[in-house]
Amino acid sequence: MLAVGAPVLLDPKLARLHQALGTSGRLLVAYSGGVDSAFLAWVAHQVLCDQMLAVIADSPSLARTHLEDALAFARENGIPVEAIETRELENPDYARNDAMRCFHCKDELFTVMEQYRAAHGFDAIAYGVNTDDQGDFRPGQQAALQHHVLAPLLEAGLGEAEIRELSRQAGLRVWDKPASACLSSRIEYGRPVTPEALQVVEQGEDALRALGFRQFRVRHHGDIVRIEIAREELPRAMTAEMAREFTAIFRRLGFKFVTLDLEGFRSGSMNSLLPAEELKPGVRSS
Repeated sequence: MLAVGAPVLLDPKLARLHQALGTSGRLLVAYSGGVDSAFLAWVAHQVLCDQMLAVIADSPSLARTHLEDALAFARENGIPVEAIETRELENPDYARNDAMRCFHCKDELFTVMEQYRAAHGFDAIAYGVNTDDQGDFRPGQQAALQHHVLAPLLEAGLGEAEIRELSRQAGLRVWDKPASACLSSRIEYGRPVTPEALQVVEQGEDALRALGFRQFRVRHHGDIVRIEIAREELPRAMTAEMAREFTAIFRRLGFKFVTLDLEGFRSGSMNSLLPAEELKPGVRSS
C-alpha cells in the first residue's frame, strides 16, 4: 500500500479520472463526506462545474456530526450539494440486519437518486468506490451494479492511499479524515436496526469524540457495548480513570456491560462474525 505523502506518479490516474468524469454528462455524485466521495465530488465539480450535484442521503443511520461536516466541506469548496431523505429503515429486509443489509441500504439510495436524476434532467449517477474496496465484503457494490452506477475512481485505478495523497496535494481538509461507515454497521448482525439503537450508538460515539479520541467505533451487542479505539490511542483508553468515564457514559445509555476491545479499531470487524458461506464472492462485485 502506498504511504500517504510518498512520491508517486499519480498524474496518469488523475487524467483518467478527469476523462471519465468529462464524458459522464450531467452527473449526480453519491456523497457521504468521507474522503473518497468528497474527493470525487471535488474533482467532478472541477471538471463539470454546474453540471454536477453532490447528493447526500439523510437518514437516522447517518450521524448528525457527519452530515454537518459533509455539508460544511461542500460549502467550503463551492460544491453544489443537496440532502435527500432515504427510508431504508422502513424496509424489513434492511431492518432485520442480516449480511445483506448494506445491499438494501444502497438499493434504497440509488433508487431515490435515480428518481431525482430522472426528475431533474441528470444523465448519470456516480459513487466513490475505489480499488481497495474490491477485497472486502461490500454487498452495497452489487446494488450499484444493478443500478448501473458509475465508478470513476475505480475506473481510474485509484486506491485509498492515492486518493488521500491527491486530496492532500489539493489542500482538501478531509485528506486524513478517519474512515467511517454508517451507524447501522455498529449493530451486530441479526439484531434489528431501530432508530433507538442508532441513537444510542451515535450518542456513544459523540461522547468518545468529546473525550478527544479520533478513530473509534461503538459496537452494539445488546446489553454489551464493545468499544474499539485505534491502537495508537489505546494506551490513553486503558487507564482506570478512562474506564470510569466509559462505564458512566455507556451505563447512562442503557448498556449493562461496558467492554474495551483490546485488538483496537478495525474496519468491518462485525463481518468476522458472519458465517463463511455468507461471505460469498458474488456480493463482492464492485
